[in-house]
Amino acid sequence: MAGKTPVVIMDAVKMGRTLTRLAHEILEKGKSADDLALVGIRTRGVPMARRLAAILRGLTGREVPVGVLDINLYRDDWSLVAEQPVLRKTEIPFTLDGIRVVLVDDVLFTGRTIRAALDGILDLGRPRLIQLVVLVDRGHRELPIRADHVGKNLPTSRKELVEVRFKETDGEDAILIGPMPVAIAKKAGKVSPDPAPRKKGKGGEGRP
Repeated sequence: MAGKTPVVIMDAVKMGRTLTRLAHEILEKGKSADDLALVGIRTRGVPMARRLAAILRGLTGREVPVGVLDINLYRDDWSLVAEQPVLRKTEIPFTLDGIRVVLVDDVLFTGRTIRAALDGILDLGRPRLIQLVVLVDRGHRELPIRADHVGKNLPTSRKELVEVRFKETDGEDAILIGPMPVAIAKKAGKVSPDPAPRKKGKGGEGRP
């Protein structure tokens, strides 16, 4: 897909409908919102969690607590993502003990982000139940992790990039798929590094 323009998989209208469906599923699976809290994984899991909480408030008349979880210190692959982990604030101003926690993230890929999020949650408390909701499941799992609620299953190549955009963070609501930037692909090991230059012999032909 090199050189191709990203394709819009879901526009703002479809995203809104999908989030509404996911909120209904979350409510139906738990039968009640009385002991429910949403925890958004930074970055785009946070606006998604707040959107879901607003929809749930409209359905139940109840304010569902929303927390923010930064998982960078818990990652086992951060060196593949950045030179140094960027630490942001975890904000969960309520107890996690004995409640149903729904982790919220935009894209489920290898599962390593969710593994890190589970470690972070269990360091903060002991929920009665932990569930996972994602907007896109793109496959390619490296760990035995699955989502309880999925907005869209999207088969992808490892060389593709799925980008979820929210108005709160990106100025628009959309889900796009396109070629992964070469720099990111190399760092993640998705493409081979450029071959070393070959030295020229006396005849001018390239050879090792």
